[in-house]
Amino acid sequence: MSDKSPKTRLDLKVFTRVYGFVKPYRKFFYVALVLSILLAAISPLRGLLIQFTIDKGLKNESSRIPVWLNDWFDAVSQSDAVRFIILISILQIGILLIETLMRFVFTFSTASLGQHVIKDLRNTVYRKILGLNLRQFDKTPIGTLTTRTINDIESINEIFSDGLIPIIADLLTVFFILGTMFWVDWQLTLICLIPFPFMAVATYYFKESVNRSFTVVRNAVSKLNAFAQEHLTGMQLVQAFAAEDKEFRKFDKINKEHKDANVRAIFAYSIFFPIVEIILAVSLGLLVWWVAMHAVHNPLETGMVGKITAFILFLNQIFRPLRFIADKFNVIQMGMIAGERVFKVLDNEDVLPQKPQKELKIKSGDNVRIKGSIVFENVHFAYNPPNDVLKGVSFSVKPGQSLAIVGSTGSGKTTIISLINRLYQHQRGHILVDGINIEDIDVGVLRSSIGVVLQD
Repeated sequence: MSDKSPKTRLDLKVFTRVYGFVKPYRKFFYVALVLSILLAAISPLRGLLIQFTIDKGLKNESSRIPVWLNDWFDAVSQSDAVRFIILISILQIGILLIETLMRFVFTFSTASLGQHVIKDLRNTVYRKILGLNLRQFDKTPIGTLTTRTINDIESINEIFSDGLIPIIADLLTVFFILGTMFWVDWQLTLICLIPFPFMAVATYYFKESVNRSFTVVRNAVSKLNAFAQEHLTGMQLVQAFAAEDKEFRKFDKINKEHKDANVRAIFAYSIFFPIVEIILAVSLGLLVWWVAMHAVHNPLETGMVGKITAFILFLNQIFRPLRFIADKFNVIQMGMIAGERVFKVLDNEDVLPQKPQKELKIKSGDNVRIKGSIVFENVHFAYNPPNDVLKGVSFSVKPGQSLAIVGSTGSGKTTIISLINRLYQHQRGHILVDGINIEDIDVGVLRSSIGVVLQD
């Protein structure tokens, strides 16, 4: 329990935070939810109507035609088998058209919900990244942040398009069809459901296997993005040190991890889907066996023909969502893993400290012209404490005065410029601009008053 509970709590927490972005677009969510219920409710109608049509054509008077259908057709229609079949076929076409329209709106609503959510989430993540302390970009590969902003958020989109609501729709469909099957013939239904425990076991192992593989895939994608970005950006260094072969072997290793994980997932799919087909075939075989055994003791009733046809359709309708329901659970799990990574970025509090606007001496929007007086008073700074780059640096520059800072590579020239711009936070000492501590000046105002020409 101790191993699983934290993960369960984590998934629930991530899931809740993801769905927090749904609130502005609740109309899409509610429309999709209502349509999932309606689609599930009408899913057994096709099989039932086909059964009633066959029973009427074979003049099976014992067929249990529901009251609502009796009310739909007048007495003349029910006595005339041909006219009954024509009218019930028209009804089926109407139901099919309505179902098609509802399924279109359902698919559009879930996909639109996902796109709206990931747009907002991607904007939120990117805005967060823009405000992170530059130290984070020194420690974190840019490719990793790219993966968080693009690939991982795209995985979260699949929670909506292929995840929660579609799973609800599939489960409701199975529930309504099973209920209809029990209503038509509970004994035959129990016979057909005998293989279902094997289906549950196969689904569990398939879900676990694919989940492990896709976790490795997500990690490998992040590594590939980070590796490719770093080495394409630093290609001059790679070629200057004749390290092409060495770096290619590193890339090949990461790429192989990605390939192997995908192959393991493909292997799981290759086993699972044939097993589902076998279980469906066994259910159909048991259906035929039960009917055959029934016919040995009693002549085959005309009513059994329509019932058998309906049950074949029902079983296919049950197994169709069950084929993919485990895969959709994996989609949700992968979305949760991606969400966990994205929220780690959002929860990163390593941002440049800034006082509230009301406590600043120069605020955003103030019509203040900075003259340019700069004073460093015993400033200490380290990118990685306690390894100081600047140790007690002090100097002053008056407005209009030019100052040249020279020194060897790594002596702190760029660091001084970065501190004046507040790209980094110094650890000790004071930096004054026009006699005001730069921590008392709005960052936007400060940086907009400084012109920087980078060495690149």
